[in-house]
Amino acid sequence: MPLTMAEPGVNNFIKRVGGRPETRQFLESLGFIPGGRVSVISKIGGNLIVEVKGARVAVNRDMAAKILI
Repeated sequence: MPLTMAEPGVNNFIKRVGGRPETRQFLESLGFIPGGRVSVISKIGGNLIVEVKGARVAVNRDMAAKILI
């Protein structure tokens, strides 16, 4: 399921990062790599604040939909 459907506060593992090669490379540079842990901190208007690799990152709804957990 896409990261947009994750419940806040629940630890999830990234299964796949989709999208165009540039998008995948950008997300992977932020720490969204397959097998990595990700947790949604909050949802604001469809956009997400997530914790990945010990850092908080804000991603918009379109980017979050490309991250499958």
